[in-house]
Parts: sequence; C-alpha cells; structure tokens
Amino acid sequence: MSDSTNNKIVIDKHSGFCSGVINAIKTAEMWLAKEPALYCLGDIVHNNEELQRLTAMGLQIISHEEFKQLHHARVLIRAHGEPPETYQIARQNDIELVDATCKVVLNLQKTIHQFYKSQQFNHGQILIFGKEGHAEVVGLLGQTAQHGIVISSIQDIHKIDFSRPSMLYSQTTQNISEYQEVIAKIQEKYDALNRSEYFSYAHTICHSVIHRAQQIQQFAAHFEKVIFVSGEKSSNGLYLFDICKKTNPHTFFISNIEQLKEIPIRNEDHIGICGATSTPMWLMELVKKQLEIIINNS
Repeated sequence: MSDSTNNKIVIDKHSGFCSGVINAIKTAEMWLAKEPALYCLGDIVHNNEELQRLTAMGLQIISHEEFKQLHHARVLIRAHGEPPETYQIARQNDIELVDATCKVVLNLQKTIHQFYKSQQFNHGQILIFGKEGHAEVVGLLGQTAQHGIVISSIQDIHKIDFSRPSMLYSQTTQNISEYQEVIAKIQEKYDALNRSEYFSYAHTICHSVIHRAQQIQQFAAHFEKVIFVSGEKSSNGLYLFDICKKTNPHTFFISNIEQLKEIPIRNEDHIGICGATSTPMWLMELVKKQLEIIINNS
C-alpha cells in the first residue's frame, strides 16, 4: 500500500448517479439555465445535499396536494415516474409536464398497464414487490387502477388470495435476493395447493442496480474501512449499504461530511468511498477531501 494519502482513499468508480437520475438532473439543469424557477413533483433525488444544490438554482419541490392546486405552470416529473392520475390533473389544470421518468420505470409501467388491461389478467392479482408508499411503487400501482397488491417482504404474502392467479413484478431498485426469496415463498404456497400454474413473475429489477450490487460488494472487500455516502431516504442506498456492511463490517453510513467526525479514522487506514445510485459524485469527492484533511491532521 502506498504512503500517499490519495492512494489510501479511493472512490468507487461505479458509484454515483444511475442513467435515470442523470437524465432527470440534466433536464432540470437545462430548464433552470433558461428559466428562473421550475417546479418538481416530489424530491428529484433522495439526497439532501444534491437537493440543496438544485433548489439554490431555482428548483421548487412541491407535494402532490400542491400540484393539484397549480394552474398554467411547468412541472418536472422525476425519474421515479407518476401514476396516470398525475397526467390527468395536468391536462385539467393546463400544466406543462417535463417528463423525466426513467426509461426502465416507464417500460415497467407500460408492461403492468398492458397486463392489467389484457384478457390474460382474467380477474387475477397483480403483485408489486416494493416499498409501500415509495414514489415508483405509487406510479406502478396507478397502472392497475389501485387494484395491485404491494408486497414489501415475505411477511406480506398473507395479502394474496391463493385461490386466484397472481402475476408478480418488482420495483426496479429492489434487492434481488429478497425478490428471489419472495418468489420462492409464493410459488411454494401455490404448489402446496396444486395450483402451480396460477403463479407467474417477471424479472423487472434494473440491470444496473443488480450490477451495482455486485460491484459494490467487490469494492468493499478491498478496504479496512468503507464510507458509504447516501441520503437516508434512498431505498437503493439502504440496500447497497446493507451489502457493503455484510461484506465489510467496518462500513459507515453518512449523508454529509460533518458525520465524518463521528468515525474513528487512523492515519494508516486504507479507505474506500462509495454510494447509492442517488449519490452525486461531487459529494463523494468532497468526502475524500475531508478525509484527507482528517488524516493529514491526525
């Protein structure tokens, strides 16, 4: 290991915004470069530091209740997507939507909607493995006219009527291992009732999320300490942090550089810095600079 401080502290080159978040933020920046303000329906990204940067540029975060009261305005739809109701309100209130829904999420919305409207559905159940109340899940439920059933964990399987067919989809940013466990448990229940053919599922977790999980596991194993940078509300962040922590018990979760003060850091530590798909690279670089200051002063 090199004695150079720069070589002691390494940022994971695979961490940082996914393509969907990059597109949403670039879209916001493009509009804010020519307009003094732009509304955004919900947090554009689950990272407070990045939100502060964008709100300083003129981005105005609004709730769905505030959205309903707007007229003749321009509103950004973030990468998480929205249910059909949002588009209906926009038409009624003469609201121009700047749609930055992630392509992966948009394709999943269309798939669920088409299945819900198809004869194949045949009064069955659409199951969505995801976090209850999460923006993406709300948008996916909207494609089922609120008839979908959210399965957040194996404990929610009791919600399913096993006398009826079920089709299972997953929120795009979910934990692949937990999804496989849920699939196995549901299949087991149908098999026990001799209704195996009643259950189907789709592989709808984003490939970049799956790859990121594999990459971050490999990255975390190479360091004495890992600093995981993420917003506390990021589902993807909590998922990836859990992978880091299991791989390297000396992994610390922070949302801002002030929290570095709480971490025991030694001059000889080899430290890795990584983050969620909602963590900006500039924030991880700021963490690295602060760590260099701490080590040089120790």
